[in-house]
Parts: sequence; C-alpha cells; structure tokens
Amino acid sequence: MNESGVTWVEWLSSGNLFFLWLAVLLGILLLLAFGKRVYPHSSLLILAAFPTLLTLGLYLRPDLGLLVVIVDIVVVGVAIADLLTLPGARSFTVRREMLQVASLQKPHRVAIVIQNLGNQPRLVWVRDDLPHDFVAAPEETLMTMAPRSRATLRYQAQAMRRGAFALRCVFLRVRSRWGCWVRFLRLPAEDRINVYPDMRQLSEYAILARTNRLSLMGLRRTRRVGQDNEFERLRDYAPDDNYKHLDWRATARRNKLTVKDYQVNQSQRVIFMLDCGRMMTSQCAGISLLDHALNAMLMLSYVALRQGDSAGLVCFSDEVHSFVPPRGGMRQMNQLIHASFDRFPRLVESRYDQAFLHLAARCKKRSLVVLVSNLIDEVNALQVYQYLSSMVGRHLPLAVLLKDRQLFETVEVPHPTTPQLFRAAAAADMIAWRHQLLTDLTHKGVLCLDLYPEQMTAPLVNQYLEIKARHLL
Repeated sequence: MNESGVTWVEWLSSGNLFFLWLAVLLGILLLLAFGKRVYPHSSLLILAAFPTLLTLGLYLRPDLGLLVVIVDIVVVGVAIADLLTLPGARSFTVRREMLQVASLQKPHRVAIVIQNLGNQPRLVWVRDDLPHDFVAAPEETLMTMAPRSRATLRYQAQAMRRGAFALRCVFLRVRSRWGCWVRFLRLPAEDRINVYPDMRQLSEYAILARTNRLSLMGLRRTRRVGQDNEFERLRDYAPDDNYKHLDWRATARRNKLTVKDYQVNQSQRVIFMLDCGRMMTSQCAGISLLDHALNAMLMLSYVALRQGDSAGLVCFSDEVHSFVPPRGGMRQMNQLIHASFDRFPRLVESRYDQAFLHLAARCKKRSLVVLVSNLIDEVNALQVYQYLSSMVGRHLPLAVLLKDRQLFETVEVPHPTTPQLFRAAAAADMIAWRHQLLTDLTHKGVLCLDLYPEQMTAPLVNQYLEIKARHLL
C-alpha cells in the first residue's frame, strides 16, 4: 500500500500499468531509435498486443496484476534485446558496377555487390540511389545473406532525361534477429552516369551494315545515278549486288563470287542546325522533340562519317549555345555527343537570324545544312523561309519539320461532334498552311521533310543517301 492508501493491485487495475508500459516503450524509441533511423516493425506491434490485452483484462480480473507485470517486463526485455542485434553500417560494404554511359529511354544494366561482414544471417532490402529521372526495374529487392557472404544484385535502370547524374549511395533496410526492429542504412557508393541520346541505334546500324540488312532499320538501298570510278576494295558477293560489278578474275582465283566496290564522293560536309527553343519542348513518345532530333542527328552523323564525309553541329535558341565545326573521322562522334547530351529545350523564342549568321560566318564551303525545327506560326516560318531560300546555291539546305500527331489525328475523326468539328476545321487550316509553307520552300530549291518525331531517323538517313547517290553536293 502506498501513501494514499491504494494497493498496487488497485493501482494496476486502474489502467496505469498500460500507460506506464507505453511510456517506457516510447522512451526507448526516443532514446535509441530516432536519429539512428531505427523503427519498430510489425512483429513488435503484434508482440505488444499481448500485454495490452492483459492490462485491459485487469478490469475483469484484478488478481492478474502480477502476470501483467511479468509479461510487460518480458516484452520490454525482448524488445531491448532484439534492438541490440540490429546491424550497423559497418556490417556491410557495397559497390556499384555499371557503365558510365547510358542511352536515353534504353535499359541500362546495373550491378550492386553487397558484402555481409557480420557473423549472423541478414534479411536485407536493397534500393539504389537513382535520380528522379530514372526508372528502375525492380525498384527494391529483398535478399537473404548468409554470414560473411557476398551477393550481387542486378537490375535495369531506364533514363527518361539526358544529362549528367550522380549516384551517391545505396540504401539498405535490415531487420533485427527476431524481426522486432528495422534500420535504414545509407552506404556511400559514389558513381556518375552520363545519359546520351539513343546510342544503341548506332551499334545496330553497324551490325546491320556489315550483314547487308539495313532494310530492317527502314533504310532502303539507293540506286546511284552514274558511277564513281575510284576502286575501293573487293568483297564477297551479296544478294541484290549488280552482276556487272563481278570481278571474274578474282572469282576464278578465289573460287567464290567476288564483286568490286567503288568509293563514293567523300570529304563533303553535313551541318545540323538544331532548334532548342520553346517549339521543341513538346513531348512525343515520352521524350521531347529535341531528344528525337538529337537521336536522328547522331544517327545521320554516324552514317555520314562512315561514308567519309564531315559532320558539324549548331545548337541555338535565343542565342547560339554550341558550335562543332564540321570534321571527318569517327572521333568527331565524341565531339557531337559531348556538345549535345546536356542540351535541353528552353522556353524562349528562337533567333533564327543569329543562328544563320553564325553559320554563314564560319562555314564557307558548300555543305548539306539540315535544319530541324517545329514551325506553327507565321513569324518563325517567314524567317526560316527567307534564310533557307537565300542559302540555295551556296549550300544545299534541307528543312526537317516535325509534325504534331495529335493535330493530324484531330482532322481524321470519323464521325465528329459539333465541338470536334470546329477543332477539326482549325486543325485542317493549320495543316493547309503547313503544306503551303513546304511547297514554297520546295519551289525555292530547298529540300523538305515533314515527319513525325518518332519516325524521323530512317527517312532522314534515306534522304542523305539519296543526295549522295544523285551527287547533289
């Protein structure tokens, strides 16, 4: 009996023990958990349910007070003992294995090597420190690690945005031995990854070119007008080769059909002018119009450099952001990639006049000038028309205008309602204006391509090959 005359059984039956046990548990959490990223798991909540129910039973059976005290002490003791089995950051080591170059919207393989330095088996949840512009599959992986063992976790990351990104750590979530507690660990693992435009298509092109299967990428064989007379090499006969190019002496000597290859005109220049203004911020197939333009630019640059030509680049919006002078050789691909992989569309009005003046001051020799833009208003269209028209003769201009698929689908509604009919009429008016612009450019001698962004690579390369075959440069 205490000073107030209340026995300990009455004090327990009043429900104070439940609040005392709850206060002790909260004190443990405050002192040991918070600040060390340790939190109770569902197992601890289930374990705590038993003394809670017994405490409530004191109102019916006051004689169970001693049992409640014993159960409370056991539960608190188990929780504290299990808390001491939680591993710390020194119990694990991690390292990341991956290539530091990734392609936009292409799966990128990443491997995380985790080593358990402790003497106990561990249940570990692993999650990598990916930027918000990445999508991981799977995002989190659960694994059981034996004592003093090493495990390798593999997943695929897909970048939704170009640029340079830093991966600073790997997150682990580990459980205590009896599963009452979990701890979140942040282990340092510094890595950098540069996300470039779609680079996989370049390797696919190289493989298909060696096996004479470029038609699988949408590239067609272009018949040459006339014939380049400079002999290049002898090679094995392939289907669709011109039988007039068979070298019968080499065929008889090798006992295998052999054809002659002739060199195409080389040392010609291809210069890209990429609009990085507000018109290129629209999204198509999950990426911006500028990303589609960069993918097509890199593909055509790769083809041109393999043909022995030179490739250059001008990126502009309200000012000229980067300029890569046209040069030959496959090393030029690195210059083009580094000048464009961290270039993003800006919400500013494009200054076509500055871009064309910059090009005219630095490129005097005749070149194929490829302008990639999106025109939807008469002001910008008039500037493009004037500058491309004035370029005819000194250079060979090629205007690549990107089409809005939603605009064309609006016109093709089979049974439009009244609101849809008005939208279709407005869309048809814009399409007619666009068609007139392309017609006027063509009459001035400007080559034009009107393409959907996601389908522009193959037609653009085919247009270049046709220009080469017709000796327009």
